Amino acid sequence: MRSLFGNLHPPSGFSPFSGQAPGRPARGHGVGWFLLCVLAGALQAASLAWPLTAWVPPGLAAGQPSGGLQIVSLALLVLALRHAWRVRQAVWRAWVFATAWLAGTFWWLFISMHTYGGLPAPLAALAVLALAGFLALYYAVAAGVLCRWAPYGRWRQGLLFAALWTLAELLRGTWFTGFPWGAGGYAQVEALGVWAPWVGVYGMGFLSAGLAYALAVPFSARTAAAASGAGRSGGFSLKAAAAFGGLVVLAMAPRMLGTGAQNTESTGALRAWLLQGNIAQDEKFEAGTGIAQALTWYPAQFAEAQRAAPAQRPQLVVAPETALPLLPAQLEPAFWEALLTPPDAATGPQPGWLAGLPLGSLDAGYTNSVWGIAPDRAERARRLLADTGRSDLLQAQPPAVGFYRYDKHHLVPFGEFIPPLFRWFTDLMNIPLGDFGRGALPQAPWGWAGQRLAPNICYEDLFGEELAAAFQDPATAPTVLVNVSNIGWFGDSVAIDQHLQISRLRAMELGRPMLRATNTGATAAIDHTGRVVAQLPRLTRDRLDVTVEGRSGLTLYARWASRWGLWPLWIGCLGLALAALLWPTRARRPRVGA
Repeated sequence: MRSLFGNLHPPSGFSPFSGQAPGRPARGHGVGWFLLCVLAGALQAASLAWPLTAWVPPGLAAGQPSGGLQIVSLALLVLALRHAWRVRQAVWRAWVFATAWLAGTFWWLFISMHTYGGLPAPLAALAVLALAGFLALYYAVAAGVLCRWAPYGRWRQGLLFAALWTLAELLRGTWFTGFPWGAGGYAQVEALGVWAPWVGVYGMGFLSAGLAYALAVPFSARTAAAASGAGRSGGFSLKAAAAFGGLVVLAMAPRMLGTGAQNTESTGALRAWLLQGNIAQDEKFEAGTGIAQALTWYPAQFAEAQRAAPAQRPQLVVAPETALPLLPAQLEPAFWEALLTPPDAATGPQPGWLAGLPLGSLDAGYTNSVWGIAPDRAERARRLLADTGRSDLLQAQPPAVGFYRYDKHHLVPFGEFIPPLFRWFTDLMNIPLGDFGRGALPQAPWGWAGQRLAPNICYEDLFGEELAAAFQDPATAPTVLVNVSNIGWFGDSVAIDQHLQISRLRAMELGRPMLRATNTGATAAIDHTGRVVAQLPRLTRDRLDVTVEGRSGLTLYARWASRWGLWPLWIGCLGLALAALLWPTRARRPRVGA
């Protein structure tokens, strides 16, 4: 009997799960593989950030990634694919695995749709499952191609699996605006993080897929040997074990040779206050509660920064996404005058501040934006308000006061724009949704305190290739990345931990520190090597006083991604897949255990 991966089983072999001959399926055989794929998918989701606090297995930590668990879970899928007798079995198993993985990764979308959107629980759960099932199709097709045209050589099979799996990840991350949340490479932020400045998250996912295949092969070989009666002498494949060891050495090569972050150098220290308002999401846009809290607490923090003694005064204050939840024209001139006027006790150099707020008008459209306000620009704004009494002129184009402005480029489907044909779905929810304008790519960083600060908003830091677009010219490339977010929509869930790991990987890829100011967490400072320097407890109202070191120079990833985006990975994986499929080889029947 021949499996889809070649002669995995000899004629007298048996199914490794049921123990029955291939021609005589055992009761529960299909159910067993189904459960294995569900379990493996759930473990893949958990590897991104362990979701449980009440029970944490040895070797894992709550909220932290596990590269080993990610490789093991993917190896279980490889094992299931290597024992599929038909292409449709392989497609089904990969789809089940990916659906369980993705639903287990972003299950917290249920919270935003049901708890805050008012969508009935069954419909919200079905919507999450439908999204996961749709995105899982990429991986199902990859498995189908793999098992339909699998070459004989084990190394070629492994190369083809890694290339096709990475192509599926790239498709998920780019098609239909892209939603790469939970890509396998994020689980490798610790284990394979040394590769981040070289090949980025997708390249790390390619390496982990290769390791997963190499890990699965010895177990498949042992199964085949047991089927032929080889017993213990036909156990694990020495060749496969050697291949796995070689891949481990390759994966650790940058750690031994030095990381790509060594191509960067310091641009000096930056002291910042990162604000976390912890305003309840169901109150955030309510006039009597959340809006009043935001318009009181955030300005008070900025005033306190101005009054602080010079030795304790920050150079920068960062407030999260939509910290000011109203348009400038909706706020009275008196509010802006109070916000922009330094307290009487303020002496010496004053801090600048970055704050998220909506901008625009009904006629011009709206943007989800960040303003950067330096003290001299604040003075100019005060004079404009005194002369005109009009708050709307603060955002006039061309700018009348010269505030730095960043407009969000990568918008959230269903949140910041409504995809065609889906207006009916958004109408079912009680969430303030709208169609926002899209900012340019790239946008110039803000020069302040001797640094070049590059904001990004919410899940924009999920798209490393878009952040890299600002790094084409080393002389003007950002020296510090700043993420402002509000993921209060997802409650006290693992989404907070997952987003932190995403930001860590962006810092590692680009060799830059990342400052994170969020509404509910994780508000944190990350250095250019991906290490979390400091972090506030989630769901608390507080500020984080941190100092980070800006960096100049370009990592290898920043060099190629800024020029060509993800095209090198597309071309590389397609080329490797074709090479694995078409490279001439002498067809032969592999030995059991080979």
